[in-house]
Amino acid sequence: MTAIRHLDPLDRLLDSAQNALVTLLGRPRAARCNPGLAEPEVVLDPPERRHAAGLMRINHTGEVCAQALYVGQAAVARDPATRDHLLAAAQEETDHLAWCADRLRELDSRPSLLNPLWYAGSWLIGAAAGLRGDGWNLGFVVETERQVEAHLEEHLATLPAADARSRAILTVMKQDEARHAEHARKAGARRLPPPIPALMAATSRLMKAVAYRI
Repeated sequence: MTAIRHLDPLDRLLDSAQNALVTLLGRPRAARCNPGLAEPEVVLDPPERRHAAGLMRINHTGEVCAQALYVGQAAVARDPATRDHLLAAAQEETDHLAWCADRLRELDSRPSLLNPLWYAGSWLIGAAAGLRGDGWNLGFVVETERQVEAHLEEHLATLPAADARSRAILTVMKQDEARHAEHARKAGARRLPPPIPALMAATSRLMKAVAYRI
């Protein structure tokens, strides 16, 4: 991802467009080693494989949304420090995106067919949040990561017991999300007022229900 600290608004939009193309059409490269590779691959029975693939497809779509959200927020962030925070988080989300894509290939599955729609919607939400000011921008990060942590915990509980590779990936992702939220809190995040968290949760439930299958 291009560093956009000193770019003008048009350049930031062009950078956002480049990120969208790489996220949706390219093969993002992780800066860190895939934690799942430290675990042995096992043969899952067909229902277990389908379930694991459905969960990892949800998580892949979640990382597509995270890319769009953070890049949209960074595109309109007013403070360079806030923008740098968002882009640093987005870089780690790129690792998550690549790891989930790798695991989907290992499970002989594919990403959600609706990822372009999820990306566009998330970018617009991120930009709208960013336009409210940097405190709201960071508050959106905290709430997003809180909800992501919750669904990762749910997935860790429902993964097939033998799927150690997916479990290793999700465990590191959960740790990263908690750190992103804590950094945003320390950077001056504002608490989002109702009904924004509830609307975010409803949107997330819709995404998970659809991405599991499509």
